[in-house]
Amino acid sequence: MNGIDERFLTRNGLTARQLAVLLLGHEPDTRLPRLRDFAEELKVGNGTVQAALQLLEESGAITTQARGHLGTFLVRSDRAILWRLSGLGTLLAAMPLPYSRRYEGLATGLRSACEQAGAPFAITFMRGATDRVTALVERKVDLVVLSRFAADRLIEAGEPVELVADLGPATYVGAHGILVRQGAEPTRPGLRVAIDHSSQDQSMLVERAFAGRDDIEWVEASYMQLRDLFRHARVDATVWNIDEVDRLGGDVVDVLPLGDEITRELSLRNSSAAIVGRSEGAHALEAVRDGLDLSLVTALQQEVLRGERIPSY
Repeated sequence: MNGIDERFLTRNGLTARQLAVLLLGHEPDTRLPRLRDFAEELKVGNGTVQAALQLLEESGAITTQARGHLGTFLVRSDRAILWRLSGLGTLLAAMPLPYSRRYEGLATGLRSACEQAGAPFAITFMRGATDRVTALVERKVDLVVLSRFAADRLIEAGEPVELVADLGPATYVGAHGILVRQGAEPTRPGLRVAIDHSSQDQSMLVERAFAGRDDIEWVEASYMQLRDLFRHARVDATVWNIDEVDRLGGDVVDVLPLGDEITRELSLRNSSAAIVGRSEGAHALEAVRDGLDLSLVTALQQEVLRGERIPSY
């Protein structure tokens, strides 16, 4: 099928498209809900559901088999056809700028996993978790990638978002450390510390790392400016992803470990990549959640990190 034919514009066809969304969450060789259960969820009659399932079979989207008292089973499904019929369209995900191999690997893995799941996928890159979440809430994007810590804070604050997936430690960043300009004494009064308030993770970590000091001179700066700021001695310290030390200038900064246990625990939560979507799109989120092979995402990310795969996103 190259498009939606006229059969899918009828009452039965519209129900078929709603069923396509639900069936994206079913694996082959699993029992389907009863007709009356589908009918109750979609608020249509049993006959309409039966006709809708027949339309999906005729389109090549699914193959079902009645197994007597065991019920009806989904024998086969073509996720690409189901996704197209569902009307969910292309998934647009907002990610951090791909300034690190880890982010490039994450983007490569997400694209490949979505393609495998039959979901059209596109990426837009935006600096700052706050801006990415705003774009999500304003319906400019469908998914956002941010740290698990930032995702938890959003959900706890009552934002209309929902966790789709947690990819595990070291998928968002490797580890954090305190970066100190060579020649600068980290305990001296008036220490100039770079902070990026557009990044919830970075600003929280740097404030925690230097908590209790009222002699700090805060310097607002994005991570894209850090290299020049350190090289020209305009900042003395910050907290940052140590994956990027070489890019920032390993010859001009020293890396110190994060201090207290709370800061280290927060850093670990910040290292996990989380995928978040709008709560209102429950069926779409379920389709993404059930269809994404997270092991494929992380495996491809590791291949990019090891230099075994060229990033492709």
